[in-house]
Amino acid sequence: MAKLHLIKLSVGSESVATKAAWQAAHTAKTGKELRHVTRMWPRRAAELLQAGSIYWVIKGNVLARQEIIRLDEVIGKDGIRRCGIVLNPQLMQTVPQPRRPFQGWRYLAVEDAPRDTSPFIEGVEELPVELQTHLASLGVL
Repeated sequence: MAKLHLIKLSVGSESVATKAAWQAAHTAKTGKELRHVTRMWPRRAAELLQAGSIYWVIKGNVLARQEIIRLDEVIGKDGIRRCGIVLNPQLMQTVPQPRRPFQGWRYLAVEDAPRDTSPFIEGVEELPVELQTHLASLGVL
């Protein structure tokens, strides 16, 4: 069985740093594992659980990813079954990859995923996305 990833817009995030800060605050507030709850359950769940990740689109570019640990059933207050994607809290920064807006999540083939550049470390300033994109096109990043 092949490995597979998800790709998702990170609505409201301005950067990888703001994504990390929101996740840390949410985890501290709830005292639970980090998870992203979505309405749809992935039909290809077994492939996602083969060391798959969720890639985050921030301001029009894929900029980060997080490993998927497992998928939990979450029943909302409305009684509807949802999927809780439990994530490794470590964000990995990726080579910027432009993406147009879309709704929900999409599957992302391993060969189409941008490569990692470095783990996100709080307090270490990020290069502007435009500079990262230029460096990646030169093969430096």
